[in-house]
Amino acid sequence: MKLFIKLIRNLLGLIIATADVLTRGTKLKRTPEIQQQINTEVQDLTLYQFFACPFCIKTRRAMYKLNLPIEKRSASEGSPHRETLLQGGGKIKVPCLRIEQDGKVEWMYESSQIIRYLENRFA
Repeated sequence: MKLFIKLIRNLLGLIIATADVLTRGTKLKRTPEIQQQINTEVQDLTLYQFFACPFCIKTRRAMYKLNLPIEKRSASEGSPHRETLLQGGGKIKVPCLRIEQDGKVEWMYESSQIIRYLENRFA
């Protein structure tokens, strides 16, 4: 039964992810200089995610629209990043944005909160 549920979940996630890619729209346009500055700033950000998670898809969609090349790391079972998420953030929950700023690290959960943070900082 667990295997069947996992299969259904993954299939639905794949359908949602495909629909997202097909309907994303356009990226935010910036001058090359400003985009280069943004690219440098986002090097301190990392998104821990599952590929088929609807909340992760929502977060990745916002990142795409804001034209933010944030590193994405899979927190799936068997991934070395899963343990990093557990040790750093304290729990295996995605999406999770790791924010490194002024020598401090913050782990932000909840897709709406992450999107709001990105929009306030980069829009």
